[in-house]
Amino acid sequence: MHNHPLNLLLRFGLELALVGIYAYWSWHSFEGFQKYLFSLLIPLAGMLLWGIFKVPGDPGKAIVAIPGWVRILLEVFLFVAGYWMLKNLHLSKAANLFATISILHYLISWERIRWLLS
Repeated sequence: MHNHPLNLLLRFGLELALVGIYAYWSWHSFEGFQKYLFSLLIPLAGMLLWGIFKVPGDPGKAIVAIPGWVRILLEVFLFVAGYWMLKNLHLSKAANLFATISILHYLISWERIRWLLS
């Protein structure tokens, strides 16, 4: 089920949501020049972490190969950061919806989680 096109579309949507959350949080958390700088750099950092550190055998080229359990921790860190950013902006309903959809995605992707841990 983790390679089902609808689940992959959901995963891509969650990745895009993360980029948007990082940019939105940065925009509303900083002032002046920092607002513009961090609204670009923080989402870029998230995208680079997501795209560079991969497990060999996962879709796409692993620029930096990491063990599966490290990839899971990286993904959890990025999603928890997004959740925290929404909560920090007092967007609790959006944060809870984001967390619920993220958790459901990982429950559907249990085969991938098992593969990453093996």
